[in-house]
Amino acid sequence: MKITGAQILMEIFKEEGVDTVFGMIGGAAIDIFDELARTNIRHIMVRHEQGAVHAADGYARAKRSVGVCIVTSGPGATNTVSGLASAYMDSIPLVVFTAQVPTNLIGNDAFQEVDIVGITRPCTKHNYLVRSIEDLARTIKEAFYVARSGRPGPVLVDIPKDIIQGRTAYKPLRAPFLKSYNPTYKPNMKQVEKAINLIREARKPVIFAGGGVILSGASRELAEFARRLNAPVTASLMGLGAFPGTDELWLGMPGMHGTYPANMSIGSCDLLIGIGVRFDDRVTGKIDTFAPHAKIIHIDIDPTSIRKNIPVAVPIVGDCKIALGELKKLMDEEALVIDPYKNKPWLDQIEEWKSTNPLSYEQMDIIKPQYVIERLYDMTKGQAIITTEVGQNQMWAAQYYHFDQPNSFITSGGLGCMGFGFPAAIGAQVASQDKLVVDIAGDGSIQMNIQEMATAMQYSLPVKIVILNNKYLGMVRQWQQLFYDKRYASTDIDEAPDFVKLAESYGALGLRATRPDEVVPVLEEGLSTPKPVIMDFWVDREECVYPMVPAGAPMTEMLLV
Repeated sequence: MKITGAQILMEIFKEEGVDTVFGMIGGAAIDIFDELARTNIRHIMVRHEQGAVHAADGYARAKRSVGVCIVTSGPGATNTVSGLASAYMDSIPLVVFTAQVPTNLIGNDAFQEVDIVGITRPCTKHNYLVRSIEDLARTIKEAFYVARSGRPGPVLVDIPKDIIQGRTAYKPLRAPFLKSYNPTYKPNMKQVEKAINLIREARKPVIFAGGGVILSGASRELAEFARRLNAPVTASLMGLGAFPGTDELWLGMPGMHGTYPANMSIGSCDLLIGIGVRFDDRVTGKIDTFAPHAKIIHIDIDPTSIRKNIPVAVPIVGDCKIALGELKKLMDEEALVIDPYKNKPWLDQIEEWKSTNPLSYEQMDIIKPQYVIERLYDMTKGQAIITTEVGQNQMWAAQYYHFDQPNSFITSGGLGCMGFGFPAAIGAQVASQDKLVVDIAGDGSIQMNIQEMATAMQYSLPVKIVILNNKYLGMVRQWQQLFYDKRYASTDIDEAPDFVKLAESYGALGLRATRPDEVVPVLEEGLSTPKPVIMDFWVDREECVYPMVPAGAPMTEMLLV
């Protein structure tokens, strides 16, 4: 029996366990959505294709699965690019299906034709243009395999309309095997032995965890490893939640807006163990001053990430969970016991750094954004899924909300894509219907995809939005305040909408706090309301995120106030 390309797509969705698809219909994709409506697969119809990819991203992270979205050709496809780039930089497994004009029109500048494969080649893990219906099933199966395996990432599949409508015989395929693509999961044991030797010698170790720990499901192994070494732990923005943020070994996040103890510890350690991290510029600062006294062990499944930015003493290519397991196994075999007193002077020094310059602010008669985050943390007991937009709101969330669980902090890390947080929160809420999901936003970022409030309302998704409203594009304004003599060029957005009325226009609840004593009542009402809520907090307009490391400076040279 022959079935259509659209039907083949639905059959493979079932085989791959796809239960939710995010997307927006269009002429070239109409047959796909017609078949989708005949299945039990849930379709979340967004209001903009960028929102579809960000929502699939949030869904993938919250559910630890592959996120899927479907869009039409032309502008539908090009609107996915920011979401694809964000997912690519953060290693999030997505499969994005774009409809394309019929094959005989490709290259003829047909209506709503774009070369989306060419456009997205630099910002996808892989992409495909399906040229015959006989290749369709194999291509889709490969796309899911590539997206979730090795270092995960987004894959795009472009399907011309005649292939979507065409017919061919179909039978389920085996799992793909690609000769040219063979990720390394199990580490080289000689490298593991070298790492053990450095661990044995270290007196001032620091563990630096990244998003790779979360993606590999290695949080428990990381915690066991850190406690066995009695070693303090820091984590990148993408790694927040990989290690409990309330643990006594926790240092906080390092980098440009990292904590004082995290940056000072990296600057003074004699061994830095990087696990699932990229050592990006926001963490390292001035490269030749990063961890200047340390030998570095770097564990990552992506060999191209190792030594790309920072020279390391012991590279270990492999899955974080498996590599930590092999380290533990070898330590057990060698009966390696770390004397808890060996690190005591080091831990005492760290405690001094923690007490000397903790994260702090002074709440006065104007709402401080940090105060809002702290009260949100207290009221949710740290159990919410937090998404963020990008800018100051993102940094305050990372600093003042303490993440004890993986996949509880969802943000655009590498790309820093404004407009990410709200659609990502929608995706996370779809994936975790029994959990509280809160998007911490700025008044600038939230306007970039605010149209998805209609999506949240249509599907009864009780996402909460906490706007830290300073009527500025705050992070850029902070740079202008500190380095450009307070010339606030193009960052003042005082002419913003009334967010309470905006919420009400969608049928959501809108709340506002303009004084510190209103913060808790607004949070209480907003968090307890079983529908989408916008909470608008008018915060100190010129509050800055501290600590801050100026561009080009060593990470130990922080502005603290």
